[in-house]
Amino acid sequence: MLLLTFKHVIADFVLQNSWMAIGKDQRKGWALPLLAHCLVHFAVALVLILIVAPRFWFVAVIDFAIHIMVDRAKGFVASRFGVTQELKHPWFWTLIGVDQALHHLTGFGLAIFMAANG
Repeated sequence: MLLLTFKHVIADFVLQNSWMAIGKDQRKGWALPLLAHCLVHFAVALVLILIVAPRFWFVAVIDFAIHIMVDRAKGFVASRFGVTQELKHPWFWTLIGVDQALHHLTGFGLAIFMAANG
């Protein structure tokens, strides 16, 4: 769990640039920034998993797939309903919180899977 939390902090906050962060939530042109962002998550997860538990390399693929679905859902809601910080939308921080909670629950579920099968 700590490994996947570390991965999330690095990929979501250290390595995500504004093109990814803003672009993936746009109504149009969201696909490339979203893909780039999720590929960063995949790459960091894959490297860390290969170091710690290489037999679970495929967990990085699962994490990628779930991450892209969660972020696309958030982006859809943000663009469809104007949920942005700039517009001071009342749902903005709630949407961010739900997004982050889902990502951490994903990490928790994947960590349980690896621990149970390790």
